[in-house]
Amino acid sequence: MKVLGGIAIGIVGTIVVAALVIYCSVRLGAVPANADARPSSFERWLARTSLEATIDRETPNLQNPLTPNAATLLAGVKIFGANCAVCHGDASGRPTITGFGLYQKAPTLGRRGVDDDPDGETYWKVTHGIRFTGMPSFGLTLSDTERWQVATFLKHMDALPPSVETAWRAVRAPAVPAALARMLRRH
Repeated sequence: MKVLGGIAIGIVGTIVVAALVIYCSVRLGAVPANADARPSSFERWLARTSLEATIDRETPNLQNPLTPNAATLLAGVKIFGANCAVCHGDASGRPTITGFGLYQKAPTLGRRGVDDDPDGETYWKVTHGIRFTGMPSFGLTLSDTERWQVATFLKHMDALPPSVETAWRAVRAPAVPAALARMLRRH
């Protein structure tokens, strides 16, 4: 019985010491708060694991109510251009000035779309945003239909009808100059 008590005290003591170390690290500024600092492996794991678990829990029954026709896709392009391109870029796939400076860097969706993600996952991200990143929640500022239109466009952006492809190619976002992007990637 004494051994079990000692083990329990050891476990509680370890938890208390770990909590104090974390608290002191945060209070003393040892945990970076600046957007241009490289996140630790633990921070990346924590954020990624939490996001994946939340999406797995909250999206399995989300079904896209829209048909991916030209009207829906075109509406999605327009909404993306007005609200998302500033961070996620345009069809050129080049990083934007805003997206490049965010923490975490915004994915350039013109180069790496989300066509392999379920519609419901993209809709969830647009609706709720992603904590500890620059991804805002559009749940109060875009209608349910508009959020589904963006999700539908992103799901089908690799196979757009010609008229929608033309509209997508016309979206312009403020890109990081190519020479600067190459230089910054090296650091």
